[in-house]
Amino acid sequence: MVTAAPRLSTTQVWWSAVRPATLAASVAPVLTATAIAVHLDGVRWAAGLGALVVALSIQLGVNFANDYSDFVRGADVNRVGPVRAASSGVVQPGHVRSAAIAAFGIAGVVGLALSVAFGLPLLIIGAACLLAGWLYTGGPRPYGYLGLGEVFVFIFFGLVATLGTYYVETARLTPLPITLLMSCAMGFLATAILVLNNLRDIATDLAAGKRTLATRIGRERTRILLLLLVSAAFAMPVLLLITQGASPTVLLVLLAIPIAAVPVRLAFGSTAASDLVRALQRMAAAQLIYALLFTLGVLL
Repeated sequence: MVTAAPRLSTTQVWWSAVRPATLAASVAPVLTATAIAVHLDGVRWAAGLGALVVALSIQLGVNFANDYSDFVRGADVNRVGPVRAASSGVVQPGHVRSAAIAAFGIAGVVGLALSVAFGLPLLIIGAACLLAGWLYTGGPRPYGYLGLGEVFVFIFFGLVATLGTYYVETARLTPLPITLLMSCAMGFLATAILVLNNLRDIATDLAAGKRTLATRIGRERTRILLLLLVSAAFAMPVLLLITQGASPTVLLVLLAIPIAAVPVRLAFGSTAASDLVRALQRMAAAQLIYALLFTLGVLL
């Protein structure tokens, strides 16, 4: 006798649509930038909190928009992973679209307030973030469907999130080597999360005509890309020590290597979608732990 899977509640479906594991990609760069600001310049804490709200809101907006867009384009059929709200039958697809608009709206309002308080560059950066977030899976030719998602994530969840937070907190517009290197580290790890997501979805994305980078370069090259991204992230504190004379305590970050190695091993050792779901979650945790260890190392 086959027992039907229990129907999820509305709350459970919405929580799944949030994709909590991905929120590390928003929190980690803000935490990293704040640690550098505390160490070097001091922090405008209210501005830092605003930057965190913007980063989280954009991440939520991207998650909801991707959920809705994949439903509309039929890219979530037979998909393994978090339940998609729009296709769950529990939440109306239009409500998911409204949630995306609301999240981007919150980011826009808070970003506008920050730009009024701290300068025009933030207005330009914020507008670019919102536009890029929406066009990732929205519009007639979403670039997330064209193999450019990794570029978006590296730029906006690495460089922009870290450097933008540092600027908001310190009013220092010219980036320092430490902020540049660590923004790259955040970008590499955030991109690794997306690479794992797309590695998991290769079969369903191909069937739906969603041409991610993983579908273009294949499974083996995607695995190699994942390894290179993670390796590059852990090379950044070493470069800080060698080229900038940073305190050896920044190497505390290397304690996160065994944690980051787990999802890499899963990606190389399995093609099961369920294993790759776990790998994605572990990689998100690794990014957050990386940022926490960096914060500890900088502040010691």
